[in-house]
Amino acid sequence: MAENETEDALPEPDAPAPGGRGLAAVAGAVPVVLGAAAAWLSLRLDIGTLTDPGPGLWPLIVSALLVATGIGILVSARRAGGTEAFTRGAISVAAAAVALFAYASLFEVVGFEIPTLLLLAAWLRFLGRESWLSTALLSVGVTAAAYALFILGLGVPLPHLIVL
Repeated sequence: MAENETEDALPEPDAPAPGGRGLAAVAGAVPVVLGAAAAWLSLRLDIGTLTDPGPGLWPLIVSALLVATGIGILVSARRAGGTEAFTRGAISVAAAAVALFAYASLFEVVGFEIPTLLLLAAWLRFLGRESWLSTALLSVGVTAAAYALFILGLGVPLPHLIVL
């Protein structure tokens, strides 16, 4: 029986390191602050109605979900007594967020095709660790499919370079 008690007291070898309550507060507060700021910015746009949405409606909805997610993180971390520590995997998440910000910034200036191709290539090759061949094929294929769907098929007025 004493052998079982000793085994139960040892942490599992694959268990993440605890981050504590302070890190849990940061992990929950960041999405709350970002969501609140995005909601404030979206309210400066025309919200419209559900039947006639304005450009600020979807950003407002996404912002509200971000705030709710942050609150959920805070509540669940408080119940659990903290959260797990950040690891090197958090760097990948931050890199993906920076790449998405760069994509959104370049989208209006350069057009749809080049930023989409570059974002997909970066995510597939560096974050997904795909081979160069599959990265190239998937990036070009998905960008072409998105172009065909949104610009040619649905007629969405996205800024784009290629005119067919």
